[in-house]
Amino acid sequence: MTGGAHRHGAEEFCDAGSHLYAHALHWGRVRREDAADAPCLLEHGLLTPDPADAEWMQPVAPAVALPALLNSIEDEIARQRHREAQLARAFAPLMNLDAERAAVPNAPMLNVIMGFRRINAAIADAMLASSQELLTIQPGGFRPPDQLADVLPREQQLLSRGCRMRTLYQHSTRHSPAVRAHFEQLEGDVQVRTLDEVTERLVLLDRTVAFIPANPDRTVALEIRHPALISYLVTTFERLWRLADPMFPVTAPESAPQGDPSSRQRTIAALLIEGHTDAVIADRLGVNIRTVRHHIAKLAATLGSESRAQLGYLIGQSGILDQDR
Repeated sequence: MTGGAHRHGAEEFCDAGSHLYAHALHWGRVRREDAADAPCLLEHGLLTPDPADAEWMQPVAPAVALPALLNSIEDEIARQRHREAQLARAFAPLMNLDAERAAVPNAPMLNVIMGFRRINAAIADAMLASSQELLTIQPGGFRPPDQLADVLPREQQLLSRGCRMRTLYQHSTRHSPAVRAHFEQLEGDVQVRTLDEVTERLVLLDRTVAFIPANPDRTVALEIRHPALISYLVTTFERLWRLADPMFPVTAPESAPQGDPSSRQRTIAALLIEGHTDAVIADRLGVNIRTVRHHIAKLAATLGSESRAQLGYLIGQSGILDQDR
């Protein structure tokens, strides 16, 4: 057996190692030549030479081996934390230099910000300097309550200065008690609307500075001050805003005639005939995949479809998408 087959951690027992270790525990020892087939046992301290006979190996009891392996993991974590501290100290002067550069009046019109902490700090600074308006697009149907609680004081300060605030969510957010409670606490010129689909996250202040994600997990952001790009983002927001439905006051759920597809089901039907998977549809609408499949099942029952392929054909023939047009 090659050594490459044993390039694994102690948490991943290979077949040879597992069988040999179990054999050693049962009989109290194994021959050294047999142990050569599972070098991982020696590497991770699960076998040790028999002091009374060099031809044999003794198993280390699991209750002894496990703490030793855990200690090695803790040592590695300590080394990584020490390395993080060294990196932070090394980059501190450079980050200060970058902050000074950003404070210069002729700062670049496009700035890359890395890390959640720096992104949130930049947005907070821009909100403090804002005197007119905050436009926000928030995709997804859920925002953590702690995140909402963190931003609440900054938003209220902005509103108290006479600024107005308009936020676009997706329709799925209407079912979020945390989001509804958040906006009910704010006092001032606040408006919230929702759409089935929106763009990626956008924070736009006084129509002079905007923040958008620069990678999928939002750990990198672009700070935009270029007038042409700001104008483009404002136009995009305003067009989506005109298409959106007010979230407040609370509106009753859509009452479609018995047997007719709802607005949400028509939206899903449109995405289905475009060829999107259930997962993609769920992501675009800000809901979970079970909700999408529930609506597809109801749509199939309404149209009398017995298969996915037939459902696409029946959607096209039914004319239900013409109702939205």
